[in-house]
Amino acid sequence: MKLGEIQEALRDQQVDGWLFFDHHERDPLAYRILKIAPGRAVTRRWYYMIPAEGEPRGLVHRIEAGMLESLPGSKRTYGSWREQVAGLAQLLAGMRRVAMQYSPECALPQVSLADAGTVELVRKLGVEIVSSADLVQRFEARWSAANLAHHLEAGRRVDRIRAEAFRLIGTRLGEGLPVSECLVRDFIRERFQAEGLVSDHGPIVAVNENASKPHYEPRPGCDRQLKRGDVVLIDLWAKLDEPEGVYYDVTWVGYCGVQAPEKLREVFNVVREARDRAIELVRARVRQGVEIRGYEVDDAARDYISGRGYGEYFTHRTGHSIGKDVHGAGANMDNLETHDDRRILPWTCFSVEPGIYLPEFGVRSEVNIFVGDGDAQVTGEMQTEIVQI
Repeated sequence: MKLGEIQEALRDQQVDGWLFFDHHERDPLAYRILKIAPGRAVTRRWYYMIPAEGEPRGLVHRIEAGMLESLPGSKRTYGSWREQVAGLAQLLAGMRRVAMQYSPECALPQVSLADAGTVELVRKLGVEIVSSADLVQRFEARWSAANLAHHLEAGRRVDRIRAEAFRLIGTRLGEGLPVSECLVRDFIRERFQAEGLVSDHGPIVAVNENASKPHYEPRPGCDRQLKRGDVVLIDLWAKLDEPEGVYYDVTWVGYCGVQAPEKLREVFNVVREARDRAIELVRARVRQGVEIRGYEVDDAARDYISGRGYGEYFTHRTGHSIGKDVHGAGANMDNLETHDDRRILPWTCFSVEPGIYLPEFGVRSEVNIFVGDGDAQVTGEMQTEIVQI
């Protein structure tokens, strides 16, 4: 645990402390930030307070007294609910404002993990609660050099597999062999395994109107067979099967034929330009040393798509944080589903993936952007034309 850095961050944000709480491992962020592993089922509530100044202190149940033993500071035990409330009051003594994994009105679900009852209890003890969202981003979403190296290597492998998947479609169509969404999906999964990549689910292989369902995944018996004249969207994400592995997540679009129809080319060009405008905004701000927030990136892509008459067909945020989870705990590029005003921090990564989803087909173009010290880079191959299959 980076105690000194956490306390410095608390002072910077003028917060008296950061209260961690868990029950039944409902808050994975707490375990990752505190660098602890439960070791056994967590069946009782524990609390850990890191003050902006001074020694941390914890509160654990007597039958799980060792839960926080690896962390610095004093630990108090409780057995009854009365002891629990009294112990929590002692943890909070002298505190006016504390951060918790809480987001007002659940605006940021990734960090809104403290239950309403616990929030009520802390407030009842006379303490104001503020969101830990920026603190979480600082200590959970920022990458190490090893994370970046693993991401870049995962990207090389995923990009190669993505190209192979489009070639597989073309080969089978050319030879008159059947090819379905599930067949391509299973090919990608097999290649992931062979290349030492893992993924939590997916990938998405979607044809025509299925490509207009952003989280569509094919299922055996319900998937589509591909044919000439079809639009194919492939969204695939994976990471190296290593402790420092972080995700790489991209989406490309192809057309099964010699010349894509004019409408498809028009929509693709609008999506590509929206993507590139968002990328350029990030690059320019980072190079100038000017802060940029998640909602501003969303606005850059969304305003362009809306200006071209397709605003109602762009139905999701422009991008999400990327880390050891494919949807990470950092700032999202979002001013639609939420107003994410978190600053984009150095050494974080996120997707930029605008899309237009018409009744007959959908188009999305997704890249990953890593923000370093003074610059930002797209970390893999970037689609500039529709893949001709």
